[in-house]
Amino acid sequence: MKHSPRDIAESHRRITRRALLLGGAQLAFAGVLTLRMRHLQVNQADRYRRLAEENRLIDKLVPPVRGLIFDRNGLQLAVNAQNYKVIIVKEDAGDVEQVLSRLSRLIPLSDEDLARTRREIARRSPFVPVTIAERLSWESVAVIAVNTPALPGITTEIGHSREYPVGPDMAHVVGYVGPVSDYDLERLDDPDPLLQIPRFQIGKSGVEARMEHTLRGKAGDRRIEVNASGRVMRELARREGEPGAELQLTVDTGLQNFTLARLGDESAAAVVLDTENGDILTAASAPSFDPNKFVRGISLADYRGLTLNKYRPLAGKAVQGAYPPGSTFKLVTALAALEAGVISPEETVWCPGHLQLGDRRFHCWKSGGHGHVNLNTSLQQSCDVYYYDLAQRVGIDRISAMAVRLGLGRKYDLPMSAVHSGLAPTRAWKQGARGEDWRVGDTLNASIGQGYVLASPLQLAVMAARVASGRAVVPRLVRAINGAEQPVLGGAPLGLDEDTLRRVRQALYDVSNSRRGTAYGSRIIGDAFRMAGKTGTSQVRSVRVSNEDVPWEHRDHALFICYAPFEAPRYAVSVVVEHGGSGSGAAAPIARDVLLHALHGGYPPLNAYPAKDRERVREMQDTLPLRDPATLERRSGRA
Repeated sequence: MKHSPRDIAESHRRITRRALLLGGAQLAFAGVLTLRMRHLQVNQADRYRRLAEENRLIDKLVPPVRGLIFDRNGLQLAVNAQNYKVIIVKEDAGDVEQVLSRLSRLIPLSDEDLARTRREIARRSPFVPVTIAERLSWESVAVIAVNTPALPGITTEIGHSREYPVGPDMAHVVGYVGPVSDYDLERLDDPDPLLQIPRFQIGKSGVEARMEHTLRGKAGDRRIEVNASGRVMRELARREGEPGAELQLTVDTGLQNFTLARLGDESAAAVVLDTENGDILTAASAPSFDPNKFVRGISLADYRGLTLNKYRPLAGKAVQGAYPPGSTFKLVTALAALEAGVISPEETVWCPGHLQLGDRRFHCWKSGGHGHVNLNTSLQQSCDVYYYDLAQRVGIDRISAMAVRLGLGRKYDLPMSAVHSGLAPTRAWKQGARGEDWRVGDTLNASIGQGYVLASPLQLAVMAARVASGRAVVPRLVRAINGAEQPVLGGAPLGLDEDTLRRVRQALYDVSNSRRGTAYGSRIIGDAFRMAGKTGTSQVRSVRVSNEDVPWEHRDHALFICYAPFEAPRYAVSVVVEHGGSGSGAAAPIARDVLLHALHGGYPPLNAYPAKDRERVREMQDTLPLRDPATLERRSGRA
């Protein structure tokens, strides 16, 4: 069919109009796209450049060096030892099993190390390094270096690991570190991203735990370049972290070592305080344990051996233990009665061997009685009936108030684990804690350090120091942080009558130096170092039975507190021997030896002991398992 010229012209106009519309739409779309591209590439260039950089660059934390811990003489108690590690990268190793087999023939690798390595390789990306073993010797590192061509994918690294040069001696004081656990992350209110670093170690007990933030330091960082798969290509920048603070403690390593050796195989604790400033020179708990095993990964057998030991080596008994203080508490009752004016120092009480209260009889340790006793003879011979009589006159609330005044019944703010507050009970305490009324019999028991009264060895040493000095001595464990001396707390006068204190001190002197004193057998010879003290024996069962007739865990605790020199006190000591039987027989000889060692800065001359004891003391000095001082200094970095 043939179209007319008019139809052809009309058709051409329609086609041209549509082409123009389509071209205009395309041009508009291209214009919008161009404007958008300009907006993204020009206006938003900085933003997308930053996003690209963040995808290409990664910031990683650099763990800080943990702060060192020293004793009062500058001996190192916690150090950061070089830690040689051997690392494997799967993609570089090729045949992993073959490489591990070759490596195990060159250096000692346990089946546990190899099994753990295989598990880590299986669950990590091929380019991620996996630690095979650490704490290698330099000889092992050298062997690996020589055989590098035969060990593809194997490299060595140098890091740091916590080490405790004096081992068990300071385990309960310094504590130990360990890897951050899920339990730690849940328990700690600490946003520090360092805790997320695999195998990062934090303090688990003792000073290491309580001073964690001070010792940890602040992290550094490094910027690394990675490729699209996340593999590290190079390090672009690095900023080292701020190391943790250095701590100097008040403890004396040599004295602590001697004290633990002297406690021997007993389940016991001893504390030595400086009576002037409250410095803790010794806080020993026996038996002890090696904290290095926890850092390196303690075996199940070793851990079970510690937890199942009836002597509880993991417990820091010096501050955690809470014991009935027994007759050491009698000086509290005596001071409360004298301050209240209910008795004079010369007034006597008749002791027939017991005191009858209603239908109950309260016995004295001496069944035949002590006869007429006054303040001096009651402390010297540790008469129970005298204090039963005083207790009825003075009352429990005034006895409790005096106990707190002398340092008992309060928790000291020390960087040690589970510091116990002890207990100086009152009427209100019993009603609140037990829902029962206080009874007169409770007061009688409390007057001789039994019943509800509890005290730690630390608190007993504080009590001795306060009686010796007449001041409110407060214990101190941290001497300096980064060289800055820490303040001495307390020290204000107790406000006790000086004549009253003088009489009580004289009675304590007679405990050790009078022939009828309960600690006469443990006296110190020589006027310059005479000792004052008080024995104590606390029951752990209500029925009086000979200690020889019952199992160890049912025997009485043995206690002794003392200070010396008598005329110008320098040190106060407390010793508690769990189930030791007798304060005069088990605790007093240990306390005397520890006190003499502190006074002389080492073994005292034999003439400081009674003549009958010198041969035994000589044998003891020859056989005690002490650390050699030169070795100690060399291991702690001072030689």
